[in-house]
Amino acid sequence: MTDERSAYDEKLESILRTAAAIFAEKGYHQASIRDIARATGVSLSGLYYYFNSKEELLFLIQDHAFGTLLNNLERLVADEGDPQRRLRLLMENHLRYFIANTAEMKVLSHEGESLTGDFRRRVNAKKKRLTELAMEILGELRPDGGVDLRVATFALFGMMNWLYNWHRPGVDVPTDQLVDDMHRIFVEGFLPPGAAMSDAARAAAPGDAHPAMWRSDQP
Repeated sequence: MTDERSAYDEKLESILRTAAAIFAEKGYHQASIRDIARATGVSLSGLYYYFNSKEELLFLIQDHAFGTLLNNLERLVADEGDPQRRLRLLMENHLRYFIANTAEMKVLSHEGESLTGDFRRRVNAKKKRLTELAMEILGELRPDGGVDLRVATFALFGMMNWLYNWHRPGVDVPTDQLVDDMHRIFVEGFLPPGAAMSDAARAAAPGDAHPAMWRSDQP
């Protein structure tokens, strides 16, 4: 029974990976189940053994991707008490998964609104939990409330989720350096240590409501 279940899971994962590549290339609404049947070599009736509709297939792709991200992250940070290390683990988990699963990343980014009903609710629950974990970690890093956590959280995900649009494996920096650079930019900013904000940039700030945010000695 275990071997049968393992074979089922392996085949389903293979179908999901192929379907994600087709959805990423053609778009969910333009792609057909026949496209996936041809690409997988599985008959239409064989595919419907694993899912009941194209929307359920899209749900399975998204649910599997967000479930993998979430399960890995919860496992990685479970026993880690240092918030800076927790943030690093979050970013590393996210970036490594998306580099290894570029098609899934594109589907998650472009087809989030294509799901309806219970499928959307179930995926959104995992997305919400992932967002809450990130916000919790960022809140631990800035308990002073000096940065809006919603802004910080979605800025972080925006920076990471855009990866599929520009990253070229074998051309851009290796994954380890990518994680290092993006973590450093998010945590420390782009300017080198000790660099002061220019007068022109300071003048462009909307008033002087938050002068501390411009100090180079702030975390």
